[in-house]
Amino acid sequence: MRRDSIFYKLFQQSPALLFELLADPPANAGGYKFDSVAVKEPKFEIDGVFLPPDNESPGTVYFCEVQFQKDEKLYERVFAESSLYFYRNRDRFSDWQAVIIYPSRSIEQGNIYPHQTLLNGNQVHRIYLDELGDIRALPLWVAVMVLATLEEEQAPSQARYLLARASQEASLPERRAIIEIITTIISYRFEQLSRAEVESMLDITLKETRIYREIKEEGREEGREEGREATANFIIRLLTKRLGELPQDVRSSVAGLPLSRLEELGEALLDFTSLAELQAWLQARIN
Repeated sequence: MRRDSIFYKLFQQSPALLFELLADPPANAGGYKFDSVAVKEPKFEIDGVFLPPDNESPGTVYFCEVQFQKDEKLYERVFAESSLYFYRNRDRFSDWQAVIIYPSRSIEQGNIYPHQTLLNGNQVHRIYLDELGDIRALPLWVAVMVLATLEEEQAPSQARYLLARASQEASLPERRAIIEIITTIISYRFEQLSRAEVESMLDITLKETRIYREIKEEGREEGREEGREATANFIIRLLTKRLGELPQDVRSSVAGLPLSRLEELGEALLDFTSLAELQAWLQARIN
């Protein structure tokens, strides 16, 4: 289960979430944006980078690593990549920080002696999700992160609790994102279950849930074009989660659909199992 990708989706949705995990977050935490970067010579891909606001340069860059599997050279890689990126962009940043997120201490690299100065200093922050406390006492987005670490017997009930809590505490766009993330977590955790079984476990269906009805209503209340664009973006995110990254021509076709067709697609996508099925659906309705 690639839980690291789920966490990076969370950070993409809410970059400030990273700083809720830190004891001393920066004052401008709300201004950071989440990105992934490439460092050449040698080539490194850093999945989680939090860039300070452009109008506050030079600022502090934060590197984030989500690690759910044992890696005995994790710190060597993280510090090498971070240092090289910081070196290449020294004029942009005044300082760097690294945040390493583990499900528990047992996953951490065993031999940390060569890195003890950094690990015991104030630039590296190690977060152990199972030590954050009762999931029901945590901030909502942090609780969603912790959901990915729970045992199978606990996960369904806590997922239903978080969905109910999101309906009370979160804005409509946040509720959409939380439903998407929680459904993904549970689907990965219970890979043997069908979509219908996962929905039954969570006591939701996207065809019937209030969120889905609100998406339709939002399209009517906010103005047809603005609402249509918001619905199209949401449908594209759902399709990407279900089928993987979409070709640009497919994304453009979906983005150009009228609201009535988008509503149809929002229901039909639940039955798609391949990109070819989506393309056939689009061809039949666009032509």
